Amino acid sequence: MAECGVCFRHCNIPEGGLGFCGAREARDGRVIPLNYGRITSIALDPVEKKPLARFCPGSLILSVGSFGCNLRCPFCQNHDISWSKQAFEYAKTARLAETLAPEDASSTASTLAPEELVELALKTRKRGNIGIAFTYNEPLIGYEFVRDTARLAKAAGLKNVMVTNGTAELAVLEELAPYIDAMNIDLKGFSERYYSKVLGGDLHQVLAFIAAAASRCHVELTTLIVPGENDSDAEMRELSRWVSGLKEPDGDEVPLHISRFFPRFNMRDRGATGVQTVYHLAEVAHEALKYVYTGNC
Repeated sequence: MAECGVCFRHCNIPEGGLGFCGAREARDGRVIPLNYGRITSIALDPVEKKPLARFCPGSLILSVGSFGCNLRCPFCQNHDISWSKQAFEYAKTARLAETLAPEDASSTASTLAPEELVELALKTRKRGNIGIAFTYNEPLIGYEFVRDTARLAKAAGLKNVMVTNGTAELAVLEELAPYIDAMNIDLKGFSERYYSKVLGGDLHQVLAFIAAAASRCHVELTTLIVPGENDSDAEMRELSRWVSGLKEPDGDEVPLHISRFFPRFNMRDRGATGVQTVYHLAEVAHEALKYVYTGNC
């Protein structure tokens, strides 16, 4: 058995087995990232799509994902690579996205070394790329690849962005923080019930991660509003007041994105969040916050 120290689960993994996330394996008595360099998704995206509203607006960023996740959100839009039974098989057969021009693609294989990914990011600079965003699945469960790639990217003058659920120990953040320029972190709700019962997560670990990250780099938060789960005025007031206590290294406030839910995957038992509900909760959040943005409306 080997114990994984990435998140609150601290999985004890038998030799040859996988942790809860499906991406960390016990081998020779230690835990290794099985998804290291395994690229399932790659695209040149607007930075606003991460979403980041106050970081290099108008820029494009090379967005890459692997497979696996340490949460079990029933509405996951990337479930095919995050936590379906087919995730690993999908990863083995994935190819670089067709959104990249053929001359930009350094390989058609699904595995890229950090050096190769940085080279690809540099090649796409001519198309407006500012760096690399680690996204789509949960990047923290493969933090070693993020760390190794981001270190090289930073040395090459590229920006590094991470889109994450924030479910990781602070020791993981400390390894990544010197190389990450911006993060969008999901603050999915503000109740232990929602985090533990619906998402299979740990709210306190996420809050600690967000607070520590905000002191190290530019951070924006996203809350997906799910009808009947986290859509009350009271919860939004509590959440936004907590966010208002955060300050970035430059002293500015942390922005909050409030996003609209659509039924998908294992949560099709309710309709989409009303547009007016999203706008109303944005007004509630504005009572405490300077920067509030709405999404999917």
